[in-house]
Amino acid sequence: MKKGTKIVVGALGLAAAPLAVAAARTLALPRKRAEYNMSDDEERKTLYGDKLSKMVQVETVSRKGEPQVEKFRRMHGRMEELFPTVFEKCEKIEIDGNLMLKWKGKTDKAPIMLMSHMDVVEAPGEWKHGAFSGDIAGGKVWGRGAADTKGSLMCFYQAVEELIEEGYVPECDVYLSSSCTEEIGGDGAPKLANWFKEHGVLLFMLCDEGGAIVQNPVSGVNGSFAAVGIFEKGHGNIRFIARSGGGHSSAPGRNTPIPRLAKFVSRVERKNPFEVRFSPAVEGMFKQLAPYADNFGLRMVMDNLWLFKPIAKKIIPLVSAQAAAMLQTTIAFTMQSGSEGSNVLPQEADVVGNMRFIPHQNMAQSVETISALAEKYGLETEFLGGNDPSGELDLNGEAYRLVTKAISSVFPQVGIMPYVVIGGTDARFYGEVCDNCIRFAPLCFDSQQMAGMHGLNENVDLGALPGGVDFYKAVIKAQEER
Repeated sequence: MKKGTKIVVGALGLAAAPLAVAAARTLALPRKRAEYNMSDDEERKTLYGDKLSKMVQVETVSRKGEPQVEKFRRMHGRMEELFPTVFEKCEKIEIDGNLMLKWKGKTDKAPIMLMSHMDVVEAPGEWKHGAFSGDIAGGKVWGRGAADTKGSLMCFYQAVEELIEEGYVPECDVYLSSSCTEEIGGDGAPKLANWFKEHGVLLFMLCDEGGAIVQNPVSGVNGSFAAVGIFEKGHGNIRFIARSGGGHSSAPGRNTPIPRLAKFVSRVERKNPFEVRFSPAVEGMFKQLAPYADNFGLRMVMDNLWLFKPIAKKIIPLVSAQAAAMLQTTIAFTMQSGSEGSNVLPQEADVVGNMRFIPHQNMAQSVETISALAEKYGLETEFLGGNDPSGELDLNGEAYRLVTKAISSVFPQVGIMPYVVIGGTDARFYGEVCDNCIRFAPLCFDSQQMAGMHGLNENVDLGALPGGVDFYKAVIKAQEER
């Protein structure tokens, strides 16, 4: 054999060795199924559904510039009717319509907080059931807020109501928190977070919305999975401006403002300018999903990112926008303006991009990257404000362990996966008073229910409510293990 041939064969052997290791690991990986079973306890379903229905019937749409404190106090009154023991035994703290209750525990050290916002988005369009009817039909509670997030709000209030009635005393103080401005990014949660700073209280953990029990989270992986959000991306808006001397449209020059903007937008869409990187959260997600993948090849890639990560970085953005958003900063162009006349070249035109920042390329770095690219097209940039990504929950920490143990105890057949929250939650405001912010609401949603949260026909299954109540009980009792 010639020397050159030996080198080629040797190189192929070196390449084959890692593949053989990956294949062997995958063959040894136990196959799993992930299933969610709705409760068949008709008494609990009826009780919880009726309470949630009454909460949905109180219209709590939040609007920028319209505090409407009395509207939210009406919601407080409804909740006091539904959970009288909680309001009797817990200390009530209200700040401008934002509500928090403190359930005294055996110690005031390292308390926990359960939270979900009480405000909802507008409900336009034609609904099968009135948007604020709270109708119970087809095994579901219908109406704006049923899923986002009065469902989880009802569940943890009901959990505490039942525990108090049983005579249970929590190991630590437990706070029940609900802002009235989450949907408009308002100052409700910051005011509540500031209360903790003013009183010198440091939370051990909080549990907010952000993740849920979802169906078929990745193409090729089927079943029900508890997506536990361990951090959320930052967000901000940036304006890109193209200027010129204007003129009449009958004699257009080259590179007028709108074409320059169009070339820039096309470039960003064609070739992602942001760094793609696997965070511990995403690596953990794929590792947890691997045993559930339908085919051998997908299982091998997911379970062996140490080998396939370079390929996965290129493939994932092509097959899933949701998964791609977990790997990089994103920008979506959402608004544009130009000339007011169809025959006038604009002196100024602009587009606005909504950005979602990833920890490995934070707000400042991401804005710098996109601004440098815009400059190459003769564009100015104006940053309109935003915030950095949140801190990241330790996957090896006690808080994550306790929450995932609670999930497994209540939903034993459901898979569990860490998850990057690509939207925004109130939890982001608590970074200074809580090191362990967990974003998980224990309700199960299918794709239609996910779409309905800010769309038409929002609903939640009655059979999902008992499990939600039991989860919050388990989280509270889990603090005894600390």
